[in-house]
Amino acid sequence: MNEQEHDEIKMLGLKLPTDPRWVNIVEKNIEEILVDHAYCEQKAASTAISLIIGYPEYSELVDEMTLLAQEEMSHFKMVHDLILERGLTLGRERKDEYVNIIMKFFPKGGDRNTQLIHRLLYAALIEARSCERFRLLSEQLEDKKLAQFYRKLMISEAGHYTMFLGFARKFGNREEVDKKWQDLLEYEAKVMEDLSTSERIHG
Repeated sequence: MNEQEHDEIKMLGLKLPTDPRWVNIVEKNIEEILVDHAYCEQKAASTAISLIIGYPEYSELVDEMTLLAQEEMSHFKMVHDLILERGLTLGRERKDEYVNIIMKFFPKGGDRNTQLIHRLLYAALIEARSCERFRLLSEQLEDKKLAQFYRKLMISEAGHYTMFLGFARKFGNREEVDKKWQDLLEYEAKVMEDLSTSERIHG
């Protein structure tokens, strides 16, 4: 890991960087990564809407999730436009093994506030990993248009990560939330040891 990668991983909190060979897999399967990315944006919008529905009494959260849902759907359209430009179609949703495994970390149940904290931490982690992946794509893709596109999205994902983590710390006990966050990051690093092998944003 070079110094730049180390600094970025530290900033995002991630414990393990993506295997750089992942970009080589992506280069050979641009259609697959674009389709997977499109659905990731759609699911991010759905997550924002779900938080609004589940926690309407948190007015600040509702305001931010409203803006986020709009932003994520605008990103979905941008990715879909790239798919169409290449003479392709969206295709069916791919299974997101990474997200499915990550969201098993915290135990089910607990009060509403505990559930909210867990959902916010999951969202923060997913955005952090997306940011790290987008950086790799922005720096290593030979397709300069796509590289520039992912550079712009990388900045957005970093903002989303800090927003979700900030809300978790605001709505929960800071010490407890930070402990859960570190535990989740350690778990994610172990999960990542077995990934970076497919043309998925998180795979």
